[in-house]
Amino acid sequence: MYNLSCYNPSSFILLGIPGLEKLHIWIGIPFCAIYVVALVGNCILIYLIVVEHSLHEPMFLFLSLLATTDLILSTATVPKLLNILWLGLREITFSGCLTQMFFLHFSFVVDSAILLAMAFDRYVAICFPLRYTTILTPQLIVKLMVTTVVRSFLVILPDVFLLKRLPFCRTRIIPHTYCEHIGVARLSSADISINIWYGFAVPLMTVITDVIFIAVSYIFILCAVFQLSSQGARQKALSTCGSHVCVILMFYTPAFFSILAHRFGHGVPRNVLILFANFYVVIPPALNPVVYGVKTKQIQEKFLLLVSFQKTQ
Repeated sequence: MYNLSCYNPSSFILLGIPGLEKLHIWIGIPFCAIYVVALVGNCILIYLIVVEHSLHEPMFLFLSLLATTDLILSTATVPKLLNILWLGLREITFSGCLTQMFFLHFSFVVDSAILLAMAFDRYVAICFPLRYTTILTPQLIVKLMVTTVVRSFLVILPDVFLLKRLPFCRTRIIPHTYCEHIGVARLSSADISINIWYGFAVPLMTVITDVIFIAVSYIFILCAVFQLSSQGARQKALSTCGSHVCVILMFYTPAFFSILAHRFGHGVPRNVLILFANFYVVIPPALNPVVYGVKTKQIQEKFLLLVSFQKTQ
């Protein structure tokens, strides 16, 4: 029975932000506010893209998928975070921990793939403007969107089984606010070398590869833009990429900083790393709709039309 309970633990305990327990109530306020912004912004964005036929273009269809995965990313972590900070509900079931871990990593890999698809869209729009509609057909868009989801599902699903095979007899206390693959695996007294290597291989196979292809696509884009004779045409071409570049920087910069800080920042206090990790899963989902709303004229117009229509009701 003891061994059976090791392999089938009933629950884990999430400590929250160790060392800042007295500030938990106050820390939860900005997280709650940012989460509400993320929910409202992404829901409005998805609604506008769904109901407005003029927004049924490749870039906006990719954007709707990005907004959906951003909702999954923030919803998988923030509600439990607020339960810990405000209500002291630190317990999470084993199945709930695995579910949270899956959707956390799944949405991250999907987001990365969507940014690559958006980069491909901008590449075709700028480098092959006359063939844009013939290359990016509705069938190809659907295939790209399905591929991003299926790829992410297939590479993250093994994480669940790699954790389920481990015994957890030593401790079930997680010094964090959410469950992530390696953090949970380190609680086991068994050999976790497979978990470590797979956890290293997944970002290498997916996220790093996406970053390389995004960089290559923007090299081609810049080459095409600087070959344009008109200064106005250059500015117009670059402005179409502005919002995408901002989202790329907001997504990858804190992600790589967090990874490097966990690997090499041994002098950084753990509570700082945990705070940063939590801001990472809530701030990009909140800012992405704002960035596209500010920098994309079509979304601005449809949003203002929606607001004016609601006021007349």
